[in-house]
Amino acid sequence: MEMGKKLLAAGQLADALSHFHAAVDRDPQNYMAYYRRATVFLAMGKSKSALPDLSRVIELKPDFTSARLQRGNLLLKQGKLDEAESDFKKVLKSNPSDKEEKEAQSQLTKSDEIQRLVAQSRRSFDDKDYVTAAAQLDTVIETCIWDVTSREMRAECFIQMGEMGKAISDLKAASKLKNDNTQAFYKLSTIYYNLGDHEMSLSEVRECLKLDPDHKQCYSHYKQVKKLNKQIQAAEEYIQEQRYEDAVSKYEAVITTEPNVQHFLLLAKERICHALTQAQQASRAISVCSEILKSNPANVNVLKDRAEAHLQDEQYEEAVKDYETAAKHSEGDRHIKEGLERAQRLLKQSQKRDYYKILGVKRNAQKKEIIRAYRKLAQQWHPDNFQDPEEKKKAEKKFIDIAQAKEVLTDPEMRTKFDHGEDPMDPESQQGHHHHHFHGFQGFNPFGSGPFNFKFNFN
Repeated sequence: MEMGKKLLAAGQLADALSHFHAAVDRDPQNYMAYYRRATVFLAMGKSKSALPDLSRVIELKPDFTSARLQRGNLLLKQGKLDEAESDFKKVLKSNPSDKEEKEAQSQLTKSDEIQRLVAQSRRSFDDKDYVTAAAQLDTVIETCIWDVTSREMRAECFIQMGEMGKAISDLKAASKLKNDNTQAFYKLSTIYYNLGDHEMSLSEVRECLKLDPDHKQCYSHYKQVKKLNKQIQAAEEYIQEQRYEDAVSKYEAVITTEPNVQHFLLLAKERICHALTQAQQASRAISVCSEILKSNPANVNVLKDRAEAHLQDEQYEEAVKDYETAAKHSEGDRHIKEGLERAQRLLKQSQKRDYYKILGVKRNAQKKEIIRAYRKLAQQWHPDNFQDPEEKKKAEKKFIDIAQAKEVLTDPEMRTKFDHGEDPMDPESQQGHHHHHFHGFQGFNPFGSGPFNFKFNFN
């Protein structure tokens, strides 16, 4: 026993615990061995393990007031008020020391006050006055820190008050304080689910099923969450793989699986908006994104996606507006800053010369489409087709624009510059940049004097 006391005093708790385990095994009637072991458990923060040892001490030596006082304090922390009060009263009747008497009386008074608060909190809860009930339970839990019932009631108050973060905190504590607390895990899972956190919801409901695989509520909920989780993960994988139409279909399935939880509806629509934008389905993307922004006008991700869709649809003013709105709600976002600058350049450019419009092709047109459009227009506007001097002059200008458009849009470097709001054929927009000069057509110089002799190759 002396060795165990030395180990305990030295803070070697594991060694001290082993020593007192052996002492209890050697002599199961040795109340001091149980008491010392309880002291080690308390020092290790294992109050649940200490309680049976203190009860055994009191069983072997009913007048051991120190053990009874410690047990009363543990029972009080657990919220077992009647049992705690019984211990404090017995301490007061057993010739305690002055210190023990003072502590027992103080704890008995505190226990009486908590009994009153518990009764009041239950009345407040039954009256649906959840704010008052939660405040009363705050005071109860300050003393009864391991009281599962009070924590679960306060969690329900928080749920009714919409304070989900606080409810989660209390339910997590309740799940640890009470063995096999399946109901706490079920409630945690449903809260996370309603908050749109499908991964945490799945994790908590699995804990419930570990404790009771046949738990009806948990199993039913598990099937729903697992299905939803699988659909969302698949949709995100499709987006990573740039399989955007598949992602849209999968998120539409998410809406079918869970049409009632707003967080999942918003997530699905937001990601559909994003996938359609990435797929360059501009009109569909704008429609879906706009629907979200009606109810959530400050959604930065959706504003950015709709801005990009507007750019694809050549609605530059609308794109600028969306990027400006997004910037107000997300200061310092580099992507928004870059997007806004690009939209402003494209808006300015659209008010000047637009090579895509000259050839009548979309911004995402392939090289083959561009050359096909160029050939058609070049044949149509060839100056040799016009006899009237004014019409020929107009055709010459149009013909040069068509050729310049083809040169810019079939050259990857020049096209990239143009797509970012620079005109490679305009010295003003090339300030500080090396720009590509237009060298005319093969076989003639359209800027020379004298009669034109248009000969060109379609390349």
